[in-house]
Amino acid sequence: MKTAIVTDSTAFLSDEIKQHPDVYVVPIPVILDGKIYNEGIDIDANDYYTLLNNSKEFPTTSQPSIGEYLEILNSLGEKGYDRVICIHLSSGISGFINNLISMAPGIETIEVVPFDSKITSMPMGHMVEVALEMSQTNQPIDDILEKLEYIREGTRAFLIVDDLNNLVRGGRLRNGAALIGSLLKIKPILTFDDGDIVLSEKIRSSKKAFHRVEDIVAKHIKKGKGDYQYYLIHANNESVALLEKAQLEEKIPGIEVEIGYFGPVIGTHLGEKAIGFAWAPK
Repeated sequence: MKTAIVTDSTAFLSDEIKQHPDVYVVPIPVILDGKIYNEGIDIDANDYYTLLNNSKEFPTTSQPSIGEYLEILNSLGEKGYDRVICIHLSSGISGFINNLISMAPGIETIEVVPFDSKITSMPMGHMVEVALEMSQTNQPIDDILEKLEYIREGTRAFLIVDDLNNLVRGGRLRNGAALIGSLLKIKPILTFDDGDIVLSEKIRSSKKAFHRVEDIVAKHIKKGKGDYQYYLIHANNESVALLEKAQLEEKIPGIEVEIGYFGPVIGTHLGEKAIGFAWAPK
């Protein structure tokens, strides 16, 4: 069965995966000062943060166009694909995947299999890569979904942000408005809880927050259950990501850490300088 993988532009993918003929990336729009930019097409991360810092209005994001998405699905059917696995941004950040789940049974031109990653960026890119690899060897769809669910279940992410305003104003931080007043002198560590971004811990300083997450990663590795890939993801803050990579490698000999970046969509919600620590089962 010929299978395509469709994801969205918040997935962090290698150039090799992006250029694979069976992978399709749908851009998510960012609206900045009234102008619409399609992530990965009209704007990249480097240009975006310059525009963000100079913007007059609070930036927003939108869902991909359902009409354009349907056109992609129909075109895949015309190209001879029997099935498409759609791996998308967490339903806790965007409602798009739930809309796709509702819509999928009515699509007759191709079998549509939606999958809520409940995460984004590098761990979601890992799911895309695994789904592609398994589909290339014609493994059953149930086995692919079981593997994706296993990865999703074992994925964890912790976020350290400079400013909660973007998350609170954008409505992406659960109970965010209630937290804002109590965090004036606190550096929050955020995490994903079933796809929602929530407060994990309140720490007294940035330095202590980073040390705390380093300890969380070290504790996870010490448990030694399974084989994992570890990630550091930054929002225009590569120098800190590199420093944290060195810190983790010093604290945890043998750890393998990949560095990536948050693009415009996730950068809009987390704000510039955010740092994400994540791991996912291989």
